[in-house]
Amino acid sequence: QDVNDWIGPPSNSDGSTKPVTINADTTCGNDWVCEHRWRQIKNMVIFRNVVDGQPFSNWWDNGSNQVAFGRGNKGFIVFNNDDWNMNIHLQTGLPAGTYCDVISGQKEGNKCTGKQVYVSGDGMANFQISTNAEDPFVAIHVNAKL
Repeated sequence: QDVNDWIGPPSNSDGSTKPVTINADTTCGNDWVCEHRWRQIKNMVIFRNVVDGQPFSNWWDNGSNQVAFGRGNKGFIVFNNDDWNMNIHLQTGLPAGTYCDVISGQKEGNKCTGKQVYVSGDGMANFQISTNAEDPFVAIHVNAKL
């Protein structure tokens, strides 16, 4: 259970709401959390905008808690919610190239700050997701292609 789900916004001793301050690293200060600024959330909003209007494609699951699917030829996402590591080749439907995983990092200039995923000419890519990963999923899209 979220221990902060009952306290409301950060408040001063007089009950007034504290102003949101932005730290040098772009996180929120003054006791604010600002989930919308977290890399994973921000980048998945971008993912959604990139794949908007594209059909679901290339569905895969392992019959348990590993799932993957694409959105046309614009994006692909893989989840591992099982208790074992995932190492699998999947059809992404994406153009060949090297993509930045927008969950573990993002594309900055001509490099990735997190994991890279190589999509071969036939649209296949290998996904390795450890049960120990901070975020047990990988998301790639055409705007995160190197």
